[in-house]
Amino acid sequence: MKVISLINMKGGVAKTTLAVNIADCLYQRHGKKVLLIDVDPQFNATQCLMSGNEYFNYLKDGEDTVLNIFDRNIRPTISFTEGVNKRVPKNLDEIKPYQTRRGFQLLPGALDLYKLEMAPGQGREFRIKNFLTTLGNSYEYVIIDTPPTPSVWMTSALLASQYYLIPVKPDPISLTGIDLLNGIVTEKMENFGNKIACAGVVLTVAEENTYVFRDARRNLARSEVWKDKIFIKSLPKRVEVARRQLKQEFILDIDDSLLKSNLVGIVKELIERIG
Repeated sequence: MKVISLINMKGGVAKTTLAVNIADCLYQRHGKKVLLIDVDPQFNATQCLMSGNEYFNYLKDGEDTVLNIFDRNIRPTISFTEGVNKRVPKNLDEIKPYQTRRGFQLLPGALDLYKLEMAPGQGREFRIKNFLTTLGNSYEYVIIDTPPTPSVWMTSALLASQYYLIPVKPDPISLTGIDLLNGIVTEKMENFGNKIACAGVVLTVAEENTYVFRDARRNLARSEVWKDKIFIKSLPKRVEVARRQLKQEFILDIDDSLLKSNLVGIVKELIERIG
């Protein structure tokens, strides 16, 4: 089972767009068993796969979200008919992902993650890793969409992963940020004695015929750290992608040959890079 976290500390780099479409392409084009985990408290990946009503009913029915992984405390609940009861968390092996209409599975995100006190040192950093160990060989790929902050949520995702993938906009500020990001990842993994490999850098929101794009690719190619990490294909800038996402539609649904072929190329190269 290959576990890949998509990370970037800067918003607006199409991290979630890339995460959900990689998961979709792995299933649709390669027939892989895929689980997408939404560990971003903004749960944007979840909104790309479930409508508001679907998500509301899902929660109403008491179905599982990523909150079940992290909130392991016994809590009192109050009912007008039954009085005070205890809410006992599920065992990790009892947590069941959501079957999406796209064919792959999703462990939905939850806004209530913000309510949890997540101080380092509580052991919660290992919760995703512990959950994944209960899955056995149920999936060939696990894609984790992380928050755009160096938080405990990101650390938990990285500790569960063998690889991380960095989506980055081809502009000077974003390129400077990935050096900082790489340093943070290295420090965190050294602190926990964990090994993780960078699967590469994907240029996103890209306008390939511009000087800014060509200059960004050239600067990465000159870097000792990043020169072997640049994906051949980039994710083109398209307003249509954002417009369709919240209708639960994906890049493979859009009549745009360049957009689709680039996504397919990114996924093909990802598979080759991680073996």
